[in-house]
Amino acid sequence: MVSAGRPSAPRFEHRTEDLVVLGLGEPSPRLSWKIPHASEGFLQTAYELEITRGESVERFTAASSEQLFVDWPSEPLSSRERVTVRVRVAYYSDWSEWSDESVAEVGLLNAGDWTGQFISPMGLGGLDAGAPTLSGWLEVPRGAVKARLYATAHGVYRAHLNGKPVSDAVLAPGWTSYEHRLRYHAYDVTSLVQDGANTLDFTLGNGWYRGRLGWEGKRAIYGERLSLLAQLEVTMEDGRCLILATNGEWTAKESEIISDDLYDGQRTDLWNAEVRASTGTVPVEVVDEDYGRLVAQEGPMIRPIGVLPAQRIWSSPAGRTLVDFGQNAVGWVRLRVRGLTAGSEVVVRHAEALEDGELAIRALRSAKAIDSYIVAGVNVETLEPAFTLHGFRYAEVSGVPDLRVEDLETVVVGSDLPCTGWFSSSHELLNRFHENVVWSTRSNFIDVPTDCPQRDERLGWTGDIQIFAPTASFLYDVTGFLASWLADLSAEQLPDGSVPHVIPDVIRSELMSSPAAAWGDAAVIVPWTLYQRYGDVGILHRQFGSMRAWVDGVLRIVGPDRLWSGGFQYGDWLDPAAPPEDPFRAKADPDVVATGHLARSLQIVAEAANILGRIEEAKRYAGHAEDVRAAFAQAFVTPSGRVLSDAQTVYALALEWSLLPDQDQRRRAERRLADLVRASGFHINTGFVGTPLICDALTSAGHPELAHSLLLQTGCPSWLYPVTMGATTIWERWDSMLPDGRVNQGEMTSFNHYALGAVADWMHRSVAGLAPASPGYRTMIIRPQPPEALHSAAVRHLTPYGEASVSWQRRRGRFRLDVTVPVGTSARVYLPDSADFVHVRHGTHQWDIAFPDGHPDRPRALEFGDSDHPYGGNQHEGDAHKRQRGDAAPHCSALS
Repeated sequence: MVSAGRPSAPRFEHRTEDLVVLGLGEPSPRLSWKIPHASEGFLQTAYELEITRGESVERFTAASSEQLFVDWPSEPLSSRERVTVRVRVAYYSDWSEWSDESVAEVGLLNAGDWTGQFISPMGLGGLDAGAPTLSGWLEVPRGAVKARLYATAHGVYRAHLNGKPVSDAVLAPGWTSYEHRLRYHAYDVTSLVQDGANTLDFTLGNGWYRGRLGWEGKRAIYGERLSLLAQLEVTMEDGRCLILATNGEWTAKESEIISDDLYDGQRTDLWNAEVRASTGTVPVEVVDEDYGRLVAQEGPMIRPIGVLPAQRIWSSPAGRTLVDFGQNAVGWVRLRVRGLTAGSEVVVRHAEALEDGELAIRALRSAKAIDSYIVAGVNVETLEPAFTLHGFRYAEVSGVPDLRVEDLETVVVGSDLPCTGWFSSSHELLNRFHENVVWSTRSNFIDVPTDCPQRDERLGWTGDIQIFAPTASFLYDVTGFLASWLADLSAEQLPDGSVPHVIPDVIRSELMSSPAAAWGDAAVIVPWTLYQRYGDVGILHRQFGSMRAWVDGVLRIVGPDRLWSGGFQYGDWLDPAAPPEDPFRAKADPDVVATGHLARSLQIVAEAANILGRIEEAKRYAGHAEDVRAAFAQAFVTPSGRVLSDAQTVYALALEWSLLPDQDQRRRAERRLADLVRASGFHINTGFVGTPLICDALTSAGHPELAHSLLLQTGCPSWLYPVTMGATTIWERWDSMLPDGRVNQGEMTSFNHYALGAVADWMHRSVAGLAPASPGYRTMIIRPQPPEALHSAAVRHLTPYGEASVSWQRRRGRFRLDVTVPVGTSARVYLPDSADFVHVRHGTHQWDIAFPDGHPDRPRALEFGDSDHPYGGNQHEGDAHKRQRGDAAPHCSALS
């Protein structure tokens, strides 16, 4: 009988919580599920949803193969409503068991659901003052059965109910475009409510709202007053609801935090904390705010996601006490001290690298990155901040005479994104490089996708994420994270379609809001990437107006010749040819880069319009794309296939984006790109734009061996050069640290910046061989192209349908390929050096091919019963698959 195992519990929208989803912001949430196991031949032909709403149970059956983002079949949910959902699937008349239940509770959907008011302390919490604590009280009789807390702030908050933290989340409510969208969170605090008096405390920090943002030293960009909106709702056995909401009756007092800033660090006075708290309270006042800006969370909260113990302590040449944590990361130092005199000071300074044996603080620019503490003098004290973040591997500690390595650890902090992708190979430097990509993603995905975590910047640069989104979407589930960021992009987009270069826009200058290719194209490319990788057509519906506005705006600029020339452009930012003091001076011509991006974005908008059923618009934008491609070829390409500026990047984008309609021109351009790579000695010569394209261009041009030589080069510039220099994250520049150990003199120098790690997407798709062929990996292409320098590689990805994996190994003249295809999907499998493919459906599949005379050009397929089979023949597929993965099993991160 053809049948399926129990489906997974349905998922609501993009939310990734395992148990109960709180604060759901959609009254009609779409549902998705996976089918972990099924017999051969199974195809979902129908599903049935069971929805429990209070005492009512509804069932809805549909004849459909859809598993992703299935429309809500019931009436819309209301604020605070709790719903339970489970699903079962069928192959015609054969039904699976019911899934486990998913539970969701809707948040506050309407402004009228809030009884709380925004409040701000009077006489405390000024711009240069410490962090205030705001408090309210609620008397709760015996019989409380449920308690929910809803909260947001101007600033960031730390919340305690009866002295206990309401969550392990930090820096809530995170960073959004506050003028347009202010996120709130919902917490289950049932276990913290006690009979009798209950005290709710919120300490407010500056965060992104009022702290320093950007390199110009601006503060309080969004406003000068901290404020809080909170609502505690306690449900009793008899159905009554007791509410403690922020209002004019709350009070405020000083906290132990006397200054805080994301760039500069936090100063904490533990010695006088009790004195400061007992000096009395001050009233609060209600401030007017627009409740229409309040939005529920889409992605995960910011949390501590792991710890890294200190590896070594030593004295620098200047006599300073330095600590190495062994890994560049983002978070803060947790330090335990013993027996210090009350009132003495402990100072912790942070940096990503060392230079001349001391902290390399020049790369911080104006960011101080210092946490300091006035200790209370108790026997053992644990010191750590609450309202700051640092990017660092090394720390300098002063004020602790007998510092011990076991007393320090890095608390790693980031948006709590589920890990979905793993890669490994037989090449240790390549494995470390991939691990560096993972760490840089974790470090910079903190509520918005930032460029770097250490200096006076840390902004959501649009160009950086548009080139890295494919890699990020493989490594982590970033649907909700990037959907939220795209909502901010739409909100900040100018009436003429221009996209600010950083989102949220805190630079707010005419130049930084002018149209810039690759950066503004994030409005088109990022939602398209999410659609391709997750199968969410809803993101196209939501963002299509923004996508269209961007290309329409650029079309108005380019004029009748359809060439985007002149104006401000980043071009192929930070290519190796650009001098340290002038990162704009890339070899690739900026007009070529800009016009190429316009053609690509127009084509994407045309395809998106077609998917959305907007046929006339699809035709119009496809026509515009064809016009721009023709103009590109006529203006920038010679009959012999030479592209203006003759740089690796211009050939890569011309080839990958189909900008060379003449096939003879294309073949000549392919040869020229190959020649440039050989002439460079297999060193990379691309910047941000060309880096994610060049290996794909070489591969599709029939030169994967050249792409492999680029990837595995260890000289500077190359992807592996930083690894040979001890890098544990991706550098912003190819030579952020020079071969002599000096830090690059350029202003743009970070040691934790994901952009140049965008090649990892090609590693997943080509080196290991797992690529999506249709949205959401519904169909896949398995086509590994093994480098000669590797004898094995493996990749594993949790697709929206379930786990897919590919691993290959060369051994004793044979090539072994193991493939896992999840239920609901299919794959085309290409064996090396073969143009033919095998079509497979879900399950585990294995091939073993021999290379006669040691040459890989004439493979011969061997069956598992073949007596020459190197693994013994007739093995159980599952066991053989596990054995072959062995110690080459892909890893995502040391924290996963």
